[in-house]
Amino acid sequence: MNLFKLLAATATVAVMIAAPAAAQDGTRIALVVKSLGNGFFDAANKGAQEAAEELGVEVIYTGPTAATAEAQIEVVNTLIAQQVDAIAISANDPDALVPVLQRAQERGIKVISWDSGVAPEGRQIHLNPSDVNLIGETIIKLAADYLPEGGDVAILSAASTATNQNAWIEAAKAAIPEKFPNINLVATVYGDDDSVKSTEEARGLISAYPDLKAIIAPTTVGVVAAAQVVTDQDLIGKINVTGLALPSEFKQFIDNGASQAVALWNPIDLGYSAVFLANALVEGEEAAPGASFSIGRVGEVTLDDTNSAAMAAPFQFDASNIEEFSKIY
Repeated sequence: MNLFKLLAATATVAVMIAAPAAAQDGTRIALVVKSLGNGFFDAANKGAQEAAEELGVEVIYTGPTAATAEAQIEVVNTLIAQQVDAIAISANDPDALVPVLQRAQERGIKVISWDSGVAPEGRQIHLNPSDVNLIGETIIKLAADYLPEGGDVAILSAASTATNQNAWIEAAKAAIPEKFPNINLVATVYGDDDSVKSTEEARGLISAYPDLKAIIAPTTVGVVAAAQVVTDQDLIGKINVTGLALPSEFKQFIDNGASQAVALWNPIDLGYSAVFLANALVEGEEAAPGASFSIGRVGEVTLDDTNSAAMAAPFQFDASNIEEFSKIY
């Protein structure tokens, strides 16, 4: 079942290397995340290591401590020096990483992006966790379903440069006039996938918009921060927090009523699928529009005209199932 997270150039980079699977052919695939210590990416690594065992390759799980493009560039440069066979990256910026990823490809390293994409010239394949339009519609519907008379809502996103977040928000805006005409989107703010900043932005929204009925956070960091603010300010029942959340991190807010429902794809499946795609390129499969690739137990994907593919539809979590899935991821 598919279920469904440029500062200083001296940013500290932390590299975490997972225990290698039995890499019989010596293939090494680097799974590069936006930042370490994020539950979404930790779950993705579980799936990546599962794929590594199935395929007989080694997966190196790595990323910076801060979710910035500069810090990711340092990580990628290290991987180039290590001569890994493939890099699968969830990007903090779609364009800033292109030059270093092009350099990786010039050295024979296969490059895919997953979750948050890189511009096409910087990668061979991009794996979206779900269809962009469906995600955009889903995050608005999660709010609209509990606002029968409509009302003011706001979006608390991650970084303003995050490819996936921006695409989902644009799709959400496009869905409102036709499908959710009573929903009034009053603001979009950015918490940079940082809990402190996300908390400040949530407080700012509540202060600036006294008629606010819902905060939509399509980021696992932001949605927790917003729900905590609603809880702390005794606004449960007045402002509903929704968006994309890890069940294990968010269960408490479904339980206490700060949120009625959230959604997500399965990050375990996402990391698993990314490794399968990266390995396929290492094995010589060609990335071209219309090409189909196996992603193991998850199924198969077909590339569009930008060499992108979508893994699965979002899955909703509410009081009826959050207990079950919080034990999984």
